[in-house]
Amino acid sequence: MQKIDLNKKTILVTGAAGFIGSNLVKRLFKDVKGATILGIDNMNNYYDVSLKEYRLEELNTNSTNGTNIWVFVKGDIADKVLIDGLFEKYQFDVVVNLAAQAGVRYSIENPDAYIMSNMMGFYNILEACRHNPVGHLVYASSSSVYGGNKKVPFSTDDRVDNPVSLYAATKKSNELFAHCYSKLYNIPSTGLRFFTVYGPAGRPDMAYFGFTNKLLAGKTIQIYNYGHCRRDFTYVDDIVEGIIRVMQGAPEKKMGEDGLPVPPYAVYNIGGGQPENLLDFVNILQEELLRAGVLPADYDFDVHKELVPMQPGDVPTTYADTSALERDFGFTPKITLREGLRKFAEWYAHYYLSKD
Repeated sequence: MQKIDLNKKTILVTGAAGFIGSNLVKRLFKDVKGATILGIDNMNNYYDVSLKEYRLEELNTNSTNGTNIWVFVKGDIADKVLIDGLFEKYQFDVVVNLAAQAGVRYSIENPDAYIMSNMMGFYNILEACRHNPVGHLVYASSSSVYGGNKKVPFSTDDRVDNPVSLYAATKKSNELFAHCYSKLYNIPSTGLRFFTVYGPAGRPDMAYFGFTNKLLAGKTIQIYNYGHCRRDFTYVDDIVEGIIRVMQGAPEKKMGEDGLPVPPYAVYNIGGGQPENLLDFVNILQEELLRAGVLPADYDFDVHKELVPMQPGDVPTTYADTSALERDFGFTPKITLREGLRKFAEWYAHYYLSKD
């Protein structure tokens, strides 16, 4: 493994106004000194743009503390001319590609958005890394690549050839593209398979956020697979901790016996390692919403819950084997579901209810 000191480096974070991206940039502001951090985001309206603007405003405010230079570019990674220009101008040392069209169900109805952002966009990043060599490319994959895998926990050694959504297929394609570019052009790359990320200022299309919005509006929440789904929820700070550690350890460049590069390529799971039953998750969420004052103490949850069948593109269980991450980087996610949902509920009360 090649150690990388992030201080005084030039770092690109794509999807910087997104949920994970904004939290990563905030952490870089805190941990790194003398760096130039460039964030790019297209600020699309897949979900409430004001939430992205809120995250970006927080970044702009926090960027004044410390010795780092913060640059934000509103743009799309699918814009090849823009990406090539940024790479030529800044000569990035480390690239973290988090920009993607997210969402499993949305991909069933809107495939174009996934092909453009998740495939063409990532291709543009790889091509730019090829022509402007970087020390390390870290990119977001997803637990969705495991598809309907019956073997648990999910290991990066498992075959992942049977995606059940277009979103999953695009993420698997990212791993294949990265492996190919690592082999052909000796680009150190690491893919991170994220497992159900949640936390304050997250994505409103995620279950915990969507459930909260519906309960507050007096609507019924639908619990898929009759509540028998299990998810390996991972709090966003744990995800960011994993990314920061991985950024600093690039796969080492080596030559094979054939005189050609051995691909400096790696893939890791980042997940809580503790799958939670969806009904238990909903019970903890409602307790924390009551505690934070988001919902009244006499709220009748039972009349607002409906158990429904599995939805197309969904899988019954996600469960991460994170032993490789622990072995190579000494890190295992630690934040419990209750602790994480408490932080989300408190943020939600402050962000939405204090404005009224």
